[in-house]
Amino acid sequence: MRARKRFAQHFLEATWVQKLVVALDLQPADSVVEIGPGKGALTRPIAARAARVLAVEIDRDLASILESQAMGNVTVITGDVLTVDLDAAIRQWIGDPTDSTRVRVVGNLPYNVSSPILFRLLELAPASGLHDATLMLQKEVADRLVARIGTGDYGVLTMLTALRADVTRILSLPPGAFRPAPKVHSAVVRLTFRPSPVSIGNEELFVRMVRSIFTQRRKTLLNALKPLAVDLKRDAAAALASAGIDSMRRPETLSMADAAALGRAFETPGS
Repeated sequence: MRARKRFAQHFLEATWVQKLVVALDLQPADSVVEIGPGKGALTRPIAARAARVLAVEIDRDLASILESQAMGNVTVITGDVLTVDLDAAIRQWIGDPTDSTRVRVVGNLPYNVSSPILFRLLELAPASGLHDATLMLQKEVADRLVARIGTGDYGVLTMLTALRADVTRILSLPPGAFRPAPKVHSAVVRLTFRPSPVSIGNEELFVRMVRSIFTQRRKTLLNALKPLAVDLKRDAAAALASAGIDSMRRPETLSMADAAALGRAFETPGS
């Protein structure tokens, strides 16, 4: 089958499939959720090495072909990973997660929805017992995931991902690693899920704050926080002082601990 533009399909070439399989270092007891299995080039070697595979494919024709290959330990779900009840599917598939269960995610993510899928996995990880996620992404997205504090790539994606996962760059892929070749370079990253290293208090408020300040990243923290402070009926300068943060700093200088302290300060009515 030819790649379909509406699904942003780019199929991984065989040489790179093997490199990715080696990088995955699958164990016989692993359970793998594959996002966007496509033609099954990666599904087959994964199924040969892991206990079971849950393949989520949005393209009905490709899902049908994958089902017809009758791999005994592969379950195919036809649907959009952003709307499928993945937590329920995983529990039905392997039962409730336990400490001995390694549920691992693998995916060649469509570039146009990679960030929403990332956030979906981060949301699912604690309840669904996800161990890690090895994902093919546009290089620029991977750069933001592994960005260091103070750099131009450091921002919303970096901080909200670091809240629940450690990120490692695994492979760099040229456009020729795919057919059809995309116009951009790609990278493979691994998110290893874990509990938050900091106490953030109200998570909804924390996420809102992080998104707000990085939309105005060229401003000082005092000015970047003013729209949120007005909405919350808080004092931005008082919140910064309470968190012990210099109001003249820029958003990209905030560590996770700094951001957590600032988020907690905004929860206090007197701030």
